Amino acid sequence: MSERRVLITGAAGYVGGQLGALLSKEMTVVGVDIQKRETPFPLFVMDICDDALVELMRAENITHVVHLASVVSPGRDRAREYRIDVEGTRNVLDACVAAGVEHLTLTSSGAAYGYHADNPAWLKEGDPLRGNPEFAYSDHKRLVEEMLAEYRERHPQLKQLIFRPCSIIGATTNSKISNLFAGTSILDPGGHNSPFVFIWDEDVIGAIEYGVKQGASGIYNLAGDGALTPAEIARLLGKPVRRPPVWMLKALLGISFNLHLGNVQPAQVMFLQYRPVLLNTRLKSELGYQPKKTSAEAFAYFASEALGIPVTADAAQVSYPDTADETVVEGQPA
Repeated sequence: MSERRVLITGAAGYVGGQLGALLSKEMTVVGVDIQKRETPFPLFVMDICDDALVELMRAENITHVVHLASVVSPGRDRAREYRIDVEGTRNVLDACVAAGVEHLTLTSSGAAYGYHADNPAWLKEGDPLRGNPEFAYSDHKRLVEEMLAEYRERHPQLKQLIFRPCSIIGATTNSKISNLFAGTSILDPGGHNSPFVFIWDEDVIGAIEYGVKQGASGIYNLAGDGALTPAEIARLLGKPVRRPPVWMLKALLGISFNLHLGNVQPAQVMFLQYRPVLLNTRLKSELGYQPKKTSAEAFAYFASEALGIPVTADAAQVSYPDTADETVVEGQPA
């Protein structure tokens, strides 16, 4: 096999920096990002929408691309977010094809399934991607996956490995997900008790590394085993659960958004009402990657390291059968 030469987009980010440091121990790695930071591999300051991206791939003889760059935090400039998420991904794909790249790994998201009341109890990779127009991130991930399907038809020589991660947490997580659990209580609008699935950040990096080394292709939910409901999370953290009426929370968010006090819009309450719960069977049985931590173990580690709240996962271990329709989540009220 020829030498793997890997380009990582979003290489200065939370996952990209750790992944690049790991891969660079065994193969040539270069990164691109719009911000500069110290890395153990060459990092080029470049917009993924830049036409020069293909020239960089050619100059570095890139064989593998890991595309991580996207806008995660909600904002008010939807056009900018679309440019980065969707148009930027198209530019990466076009550059890969033009430069003769062999393999593309891309992190999509469980958000591509959308936050819907009629989602299956456990989402499998063959379930429809519906996204939500109210969420730029969710909607754009859906559009990107539709684009990827088109490129698989038109450019089959470019192997695609697509991961759909759930909520990523670790020792240093600082995100909108981690912020949900850092306060004095756990929020559960309307009392839906919709479960969270977690993936340890080191499992995200491990799965990508595994896929790059194996030259794997396909689409895989990236999640730890099992799930935790808000009630279970509150119990583990020793915090109360707040269950405000949905209409009240929407009203408060509307005021906050209109006064520019926050960027969360009222319709986005469904982010907590209808969590996409990802089944990881294909990840383990077809790709062959076994997450090192379950959802409960990943959350316990995050709580202890990032929140400073000692938590043991033993009391929150969750198991489920491979068939999603038969799945029972412990802690889910009848």
